[in-house]
Amino acid sequence: MRWSVRLRATVVATVTVALALAVAATVLVGTLWSSLEASAGQDATRRADAAAQTLTISGASGSQTFTMNAGSQSKTLTMHTGPGSGTTTVQGSTETIPADPDVVMEQPEQSWSMGYATAERVVTTSEGQVAVHARTSLEPARVALDALRKLLFVGIPVLLLLVTGMTWLLVGRALAPVSAIRTKFADITASDLHQRVPVPATGDEVARLARTMNVTLDRLERAVERHRRFVADAAHELRSPIATLRTRLELGRREAPGLARESLTDVERIQRLAADLLLLARLDAGEPLRTEEVDLGQVATEEALRTRRGDVKIALDIATDVVVPGSRPHLGRMVANLVDNAVRHAESAVTVRVTAPATVEVADDGPGIPAEYRESVFDRFTRLDEARARDAGGSGLGLAIARDIAHAHGGTLVVAEPAGAGQGARLRADLRHDRE
Repeated sequence: MRWSVRLRATVVATVTVALALAVAATVLVGTLWSSLEASAGQDATRRADAAAQTLTISGASGSQTFTMNAGSQSKTLTMHTGPGSGTTTVQGSTETIPADPDVVMEQPEQSWSMGYATAERVVTTSEGQVAVHARTSLEPARVALDALRKLLFVGIPVLLLLVTGMTWLLVGRALAPVSAIRTKFADITASDLHQRVPVPATGDEVARLARTMNVTLDRLERAVERHRRFVADAAHELRSPIATLRTRLELGRREAPGLARESLTDVERIQRLAADLLLLARLDAGEPLRTEEVDLGQVATEEALRTRRGDVKIALDIATDVVVPGSRPHLGRMVANLVDNAVRHAESAVTVRVTAPATVEVADDGPGIPAEYRESVFDRFTRLDEARARDAGGSGLGLAIARDIAHAHGGTLVVAEPAGAGQGARLRADLRHDRE
């Protein structure tokens, strides 16, 4: 299954935006969490610094009382110290005591665990080293991150749906002129080349394409018109001298009957060739057919009787009420060409068969058509080598004209498999309009 341009554009746009949003959301969540962690760590460090900078010594070694000063507020911390370390415990509030001038603080260390950001400041006093710890909860950061995830979980699908809908609508509107151009162009045939495709007022590539197609249609219309005039003029110029020559030969038949008879035969061949070329030119030009209800059985019977030759027997197998819409002269010409081709190649018998719903089949008992030539026999001016000697009267246009007529009626003409080995050629024209 091939996807339309509209569907492909919508899918590509949606997938691209989805990937971009996924990357952006991942980076945003990671950056926010890192920022919140860093902020919590900085807050813990700030608290540890504030506590360490206000420590004073007011007790003996082993159990010391330190005071944290913060403006007019103060808290007394009892430090239970060992040989070089201590642990702080908040005891209560006392008066403000100046800081010990001998306090030396080392660089703080930060860590994150158990839902907290912890900062440790080691303080060296005159009595020894004391470790001051401060921590900040990461719960506000987790709450903010959860809120962001919920927003992204709802917002990203909504945004993707919006992108999909907008892309589908915009691409559909952009391609609407293309559909109109295609529909109109499909309706234009050789018989109505005066029609033109609509040019949208957008001024974009589609409008330029429409203008280019209309220019091409202008050129094509002029070329077809010149071709039609040439065919009409050529047919007129050929008919006039041939008709004059035939009249003179018929008048001179008494004086030289043998020469006149041979000359008349050649003139008849030239007339048939000119008529065939004129018919092919009209079929190539796609001139509309004058259609009516045609009885295929009646047409086949009349053409078979008209083409009958004394040394070849023509058998008829005609079904009744096989009626198709088409041109009576063209269908008659198709059947006549098939029967004439079969008669010229038959040994003794030709069978013309018409069957429902709309099939004409002509078979002969001649040498048949080899499998490798079953398509090339429909080419113009093509005759099989073994048939040239016995088919001196053929021009190689009969089957080509018959196939073009079948195609003009929405049908097909093919070389079918013979009924049995060595049973000659069998050509079948199928004019059913409802075939697959």
